[in-house]
Amino acid sequence: MKQKSFMSRRWGNPELITPARATPQESKPLSDLDDHWDLRYLQPGLDFFHAVDGDHWPARPGDSIKTALAEALVYYYPIAGRLREMPKGHRLAVECTAEGVVFVEAEAEATLEDFGEPPMPTFHGAEGFLCDVGDARVIVGRPLFYMQYPNTLSP
Repeated sequence: MKQKSFMSRRWGNPELITPARATPQESKPLSDLDDHWDLRYLQPGLDFFHAVDGDHWPARPGDSIKTALAEALVYYYPIAGRLREMPKGHRLAVECTAEGVVFVEAEAEATLEDFGEPPMPTFHGAEGFLCDVGDARVIVGRPLFYMQYPNTLSP
């Protein structure tokens, strides 16, 4: 079977999604395991999901995802914060600032079935489905989570 190339066709503007309600403003030092030098980079990843009920798919799924993400950030509020260097040493802490996570909506000329069963990110052009984070080794003061939602379209 010939491998098909998939690319995002159009990207929306990145936007910050903040927690839906007020969250604690505090500092959480990273554990010795989490603060290891080898882990100081943003790790890209691809996840694929089938609609649970294809007949009730919202007209604008990106809006539903943003709403759900804002609700989740109420409970997982440190993810909406920023890493900061602590005054003593080179240790890092998460400042729970509720600044938000990055969300980008994109359109792709593909359907989920085009990626195989099970979907595997071994296809040419997989990087087109990842949100541009700039230099992945710069983590201090930047969002901890970037999400790009590819609204897939049939070619």
